[in-house]
Amino acid sequence: MNNTKVKVLYVDDEENNLMSFKACFRIKYEVFIAISATDALKILDNEPDIQVVITDQRMPEITGVEFLKMMVEKHPLPIRIMLTGFANFADTVDAVNLGKIFSYLNKPWEEKILDETIQKGIAKYAEEDLIRKRAEQTEKAERSADQMEFILRQELLS
Repeated sequence: MNNTKVKVLYVDDEENNLMSFKACFRIKYEVFIAISATDALKILDNEPDIQVVITDQRMPEITGVEFLKMMVEKHPLPIRIMLTGFANFADTVDAVNLGKIFSYLNKPWEEKILDETIQKGIAKYAEEDLIRKRAEQTEKAERSADQMEFILRQELLS
């Protein structure tokens, strides 16, 4: 990653939490906030290079897990972090299995712990991005090798 700030999206139905998050992290990251899953999906459509998405689990329209499940279908690359003040086993299992979360934290969040989790998420994003790029390079090299083999076979046959 270059000198540009990492883009982080925080989704929560409580405006106070959104403002607190933005106040804490706006200097370190390029922060996007959304008060609903619908708003968050619009932001992701407009900002496809968001690297970390943090969402509350308990929201009025849909749960954080439902939001992440929808998000993963269209925007699978960002690292996903779930926040909740009401952790239960079923929510945790759904978050992992359906929302494919990277981390699960309790609310109210502590700035230091959340920042450390975001940093780990950024590292994971970078690692996965490198793997994606290497896979693309490998695929491109294999296509070139196949094309070269085809050309050589044609020359041998003529």
